[in-house]
Amino acid sequence: MAKKQLQLGRPSPIPSSPDRAVLDRVPNPHAGANYIARFTVPEFTVLCPITGQPDFAHLVIDYLPARYLVESKSLKLYFNSFRNYGAFHEDCTVAIGKKLNSLLKPKWLRIGGYWYPRGGMPIDVFWQTGKLPKDVWVPDQGVAPYRGRG
Repeated sequence: MAKKQLQLGRPSPIPSSPDRAVLDRVPNPHAGANYIARFTVPEFTVLCPITGQPDFAHLVIDYLPARYLVESKSLKLYFNSFRNYGAFHEDCTVAIGKKLNSLLKPKWLRIGGYWYPRGGMPIDVFWQTGKLPKDVWVPDQGVAPYRGRG
């Protein structure tokens, strides 16, 4: 069976939609250790499926890897595939968490979607799966609640 070629190290266009995006995984060189990997996406963009207007979020993804890690270039391409795609805040946040969970089968994963206000109201969405071992330290996601101008 031929080994699948990763997107890393070769030209890779931005996928036209999240459904067409390919997330790559690589073996975890420290599969026996409990540690947290964090991805922060301060400029995530998706389109409102009703108005077509852009919505922006600050995403924070924390996971406790098991056998696999997500390859970061493929993850960046996946995030960029949402830029011309229509979906609600809740759908984006939960779908990203579920896709990563399905690919990686981590011991624990959480995603926080901190959405910037449009129409006068921010929407924050949180999803997690798995059980975090008691001896694993996970820092706060570090995103302040929306305070407007004050």
